[in-house]
Amino acid sequence: MGWGAYFEDYLGYIKLEKNLSDNTAEAYLRDLKRLEKFIVEHYDIPPEQVEMPHIEAFLADLYDQNVNRTTQARTLSGIKSFFNYLLINDKIQTLPTELIDGPKISRKLPDILTLEEIKRILDGIDLSLPQGHRNRAIIETLYSCGLRVSELVNLRLSDLFFDDGFIRVTGKGDKQRLVPVSDEAVRVIRRYLEQRKTMPEDNRHKDFVFLNNKGRRLTRVMIFIIIKDAARTAGITKNISPHTFRHSFATHLIHGGADIRVVQEMLGHESILTTEIYTHLNKEYLHKSVEDSHPLARLEE
Repeated sequence: MGWGAYFEDYLGYIKLEKNLSDNTAEAYLRDLKRLEKFIVEHYDIPPEQVEMPHIEAFLADLYDQNVNRTTQARTLSGIKSFFNYLLINDKIQTLPTELIDGPKISRKLPDILTLEEIKRILDGIDLSLPQGHRNRAIIETLYSCGLRVSELVNLRLSDLFFDDGFIRVTGKGDKQRLVPVSDEAVRVIRRYLEQRKTMPEDNRHKDFVFLNNKGRRLTRVMIFIIIKDAARTAGITKNISPHTFRHSFATHLIHGGADIRVVQEMLGHESILTTEIYTHLNKEYLHKSVEDSHPLARLEE
């Protein structure tokens, strides 16, 4: 039974059994069709074979496309309802959505990685594997330059100005900016590019920096999977995504005393208000550090 047939039955179910309005039912159906398109395009599997990592990858894709949190929450609610329906009707045996929490409708940032955690992730990558150097270069670039995942996958060889210590990034609205790149990131990327010469290369994609095993540009979803696998290998239990490295980059800069205007420029934020959230996060970090470390803060009454 295909996606469309399940959708038809499910739509009748929520209208009759759940007494939902036509508008709500249609909104659920639109979200489910979006899920179907993603799953079929990337995994080519029916609803019965969908598992939690597939749903997580879909939600990460919504996040990376800057879909607002309210829409993300509504979409996840509809997906959970759909798979609950399949479970009730014995079409599936387990819920792929059971352990997935919806986004908090607030301005709170996702988990931030510490320097030690980032080092653990990098050190945990097996460089003897064919894509080991590539995966390390991906994470080094995300953290060293604070890139959005869309900026990373679209990074071209012609955007690398290593002799000057910069890369050129094309952000939202095709706006370009120059971002400093660390010596360590340059070293790791160069090592990957040397290894890349021995691997397949599709002429249509050869100017993109990061390629898959067929020589084609990596997708955002593949970056998400690489990040999840690297974190799992390193024993990191935080819920992280490619954006986590961008947030960590900005937080560590602010914590180190960087000027907020400089951070704004490097992140490609149009408004300083967007960047200011990292100053609030930094204050929370400092308060927690005092509570955890200062001897007077730990005295018992």
